[in-house]
Amino acid sequence: MKAKLGIAPIAWWNDDLAELSDDVSLEECLRQAGEAGFTGMETGRRFPMDPAVLGPILKAHGISVCGGWFSGLLLDGDIETEKARIAAQMQLFKAMNAPCIVYGETAGTIQGDRSAPLATKRKLSEDEVRAYGAKMTAFAEWCAGEGMPIAYHHHMAAPIETEEELDLLMRHSGPALRLLYDAGHMAFAGGDVLRVIEKHHARISHVHTKDIRQAVVDGLDRTRESFLDAVVKGAFTVPGDGSLDFVAIVQRLASYGYEGWFVVEAEQDPVKSPPLEMAKIGHRELLRVMAAAGYTVEN
Repeated sequence: MKAKLGIAPIAWWNDDLAELSDDVSLEECLRQAGEAGFTGMETGRRFPMDPAVLGPILKAHGISVCGGWFSGLLLDGDIETEKARIAAQMQLFKAMNAPCIVYGETAGTIQGDRSAPLATKRKLSEDEVRAYGAKMTAFAEWCAGEGMPIAYHHHMAAPIETEEELDLLMRHSGPALRLLYDAGHMAFAGGDVLRVIEKHHARISHVHTKDIRQAVVDGLDRTRESFLDAVVKGAFTVPGDGSLDFVAIVQRLASYGYEGWFVVEAEQDPVKSPPLEMAKIGHRELLRVMAAAGYTVEN
């Protein structure tokens, strides 16, 4: 089986909390990612949206676009509006031969609101999830038809956060809605990271290898502290520096034939956790667990 290793720029620049950003350029970020051994990077706020500009920059560093976040609003919006909102990113990603756009639902989310405790996140009824799943399916079908599939990112502090919420969305959506599996977010939400793979492996098209520091997560007061408070405290980290068993996680994905990108995404304080150092730790650990699971890592 084949795998590719990528990383997200959120370790260098945090789009939700600017104070957790290293003062580096896009070029330096790419250089460090390449030095750590990664061949792909998801997009971030310092990426130009013009493929004629971005293409040569990426080529100079031997890096390809392996995904990137889209702040979706379909929960409260309509499909035609979302088509217009995603159009520019879709054109860029098609030009860059990216595997997918990462769809994150931001309607009603509190993930970027430091004043909103984790416990106050938006909760949907099953009827609301049923209607949402139908819209997401139709939107996913359109995106795939346009040549750029989306992968749905379950996310802390968002409407689809927990294992039970993800189960409902998968139940009430069609196969065109592919899933981004994020071990760190699912563990933070209290879900069983291996059981989620077992239930939804047929829908998984993209993987974020985010790790957590379990002691930090366990110590949070979710009635008072926000998602961003958790990030500042160091809830997330790279594989090899946290609490999750990525040998078991990657082997479970391998057992169902997953092939594609494994992306390190670990937002944390770059002063306490220097991005290049953490990127090297994450890459080294992924090479170890990929070998254990029988993957061949492609450049």
